[in-house]
Amino acid sequence: MSPKKKFAKESFTIMNELVLPNDTNTLNNLMGGRLLHWMDIAAAISAQKHCNRIVVTASVDNVSFKHPIKLGDVITIEAKVTRAFNTSVEVRLDVWAENIPSGARQKSNEAYYTFVAVDQSARTIPVPELIPETPEETDLFDGALRRRQLRLVLGGKMNPDDASELKALFFKA
Repeated sequence: MSPKKKFAKESFTIMNELVLPNDTNTLNNLMGGRLLHWMDIAAAISAQKHCNRIVVTASVDNVSFKHPIKLGDVITIEAKVTRAFNTSVEVRLDVWAENIPSGARQKSNEAYYTFVAVDQSARTIPVPELIPETPEETDLFDGALRRRQLRLVLGGKMNPDDASELKALFFKA
C-alpha cells in the first residue's frame, strides 16, 4: 500500500519563542546555535505532521543571519513541507523577529531542512506524496528537486554530471 497524498498546508507549523538572557551572547543578541535548535524543532514538527512518523534531520541548507535578534524579541518560526521524495521531505523555514513594545517585525532568517522518515527500528520508510496548491507552493515544489540535487552533489552522494536539474539551469538543451 502506498502512502496517501497530503497538501502542504497540512504540515504548516508556527512556533514562537521569547529570547531570554540565557539564549543570548555577550552583545545581548540571540546565539545562532539556539536559533538553529529552535528551527530544527519547528521543521521536525512540520515533517512529522506530513509523514505521521518519527523523522530525523538529514541536512540543513545554508542559513544566513540577515539581522541580529535581540534580547526580549519574540521569534516566530514558520515551517512547511515543500516536497516529499521517497523517504524524505524538504521543509522551508521563515524566521521573524518582533520587538513587541515597538511593534517592529523583520525577517531574520530562512532555510531548508531535510528529514527522513523512520520506523521504530530506525529503518527508512516511504512518505506521503505532497500536493502543492498555491503558486508559491508550486514554485517551492518545483525548486526542491534542484535544491535536493545540490545537497547531494555537495554531500558527495551524487555525481555532478548526473545532476540534470542543476545542469539545466546553466546549459540549454
